Amino acid sequence: MVADSDGVVGMGGIGGGGEPESSDSLRTFGAMVQALREHAGLSREELAEVIGYSKHMVASVELGRRMPDAAFVEGVDRALGGTGALLAAAQHLGRQPGLAAWFRKWARLEATAIALYTYECRMVPGLLQTEAYARALFSDRLPLLDDAQIEEHWAARADRQRLLRERPNTAYSFILEEQLFLRHTGGAGVTRELLDHLLDIVQLRNVEIQIMPLVQESHAGLAGPVQLLETPENRWFAYCEGQRGGLLVSDAKEISVLQSRYARMRSQALTIPDSVSLLQRMRGDL
Repeated sequence: MVADSDGVVGMGGIGGGGEPESSDSLRTFGAMVQALREHAGLSREELAEVIGYSKHMVASVELGRRMPDAAFVEGVDRALGGTGALLAAAQHLGRQPGLAAWFRKWARLEATAIALYTYECRMVPGLLQTEAYARALFSDRLPLLDDAQIEEHWAARADRQRLLRERPNTAYSFILEEQLFLRHTGGAGVTRELLDHLLDIVQLRNVEIQIMPLVQESHAGLAGPVQLLETPENRWFAYCEGQRGGLLVSDAKEISVLQSRYARMRSQALTIPDSVSLLQRMRGDL
């Protein structure tokens, strides 16, 4: 079972140990945040300004759609009285709809990262997928997913994708293999829509997309896909994903190796303008 490059799985967990995904704890925590905010006489916009997050992030947490990271919880707790009640409640947030258990910590880091680098050779990364492309992947999942699970997974993915536009100060770099588009996952129509979407996304100033050409004599990424991110505290983490689980890497020596490989791949891939031109040519051929 491939995890679709962002930890969204039907039976998530290293070793295949699945658990039901529930949003009850997220909704309860969100209701607490909203009640305390309203008691303090603050709007979502005002609370967001105080804690240094977007109003959309505040809304997503209050509605139970997004797992808050530690900095968010601590900031809200301080802004709304410093009682420690939210800190205690956050300890029970163990589940997030649509995201595998082994991916949640990475998702929390991703939500506040100041830089995110992604190399993918299997499928277009979740942050860049269209709904049709994602649903094509979900439909191929084994064990099979039912309609409700597919809807839940797409909702989780769509929510994460808002990061690209909600965090304009975060630098996003993607290196994608040319073969991902030549495969025509979901059919020519799905691929055409996907290419249009990428050509739109690459116009964002904080997003860079490079294509690794199909013919490439030297390639530093043959060991597989990898993601790297930098936190606001300038700490680096890496994430490597396989068929049945993912590995979060925090060891500085290991991360240094992965950073070196990513830097080499950046020099081996097509330049950003050449990558855009290739995407346009592939779009024209469909």
